[in-house]
Order: sequence, then structure tokens, then C-alpha cells
Amino acid sequence: MDVTTARERLESMLADIDRSIAVLRGDPVAVRDRSAADAGADLTDADRVQAMLAVATAQRRSVVDAIKRVEEGAYGCCVDCAKPVPEGRLEARPEAARCVQCQSKRERRR
Repeated sequence: MDVTTARERLESMLADIDRSIAVLRGDPVAVRDRSAADAGADLTDADRVQAMLAVATAQRRSVVDAIKRVEEGAYGCCVDCAKPVPEGRLEARPEAARCVQCQSKRERRR
């Protein structure tokens, strides 16, 4: 993938993620008289929103880092071993920072 296309895709992804984060951070629903069951459902919904917000924030960080790599001329090179990230991987995940082998090693360590 050429860097112009990569930059366009990454900037589009960043805009989408920012919109999602804005929606997830929307104003909380005003507290009303509720039953205990409603309060439990609200807590579950709040937990779900927090989890989605955490995922979106992490993805945003990955996209911003990828845009920096484009600007630095390092896009498409693995941040661990400096070998090229396969084209198919960048097509599927333009924000990918690592080659498949290094990403697998990183995930095994978690």
C-alpha cells in the first residue's frame, strides 16, 4: 500500500474512531426513579460502554501511531524487527505496527 493511500485510510479511520468515542462519552442519562432491576441494567450498560470506550481509545492510539510512522517514513516496517509488514496485513489493518511473527510473539507474552 502506498503511503498516500495509507494516510488517507488512517485519517478516515481516526475520524470514525473520534466520532465513536464522542458518542460513547455522550451525556449520561438523567437519574430518575428506578427500580433495582433498572439500576442493575444501567450498571451493565455503563460497564459495556466503558469497555467499548477502552477499545476505541486503544485503537485510536494505534492509528495515531501509524500516522506518525507515515510522517517519519517508517510506515510498513515492523517496529520490533524492522522487516517489512506484509502488504496483505496492511490492507487488512492499516494501523498494524508489527509483522505477523512479531505480533504473534507479543500476544503470546500477554
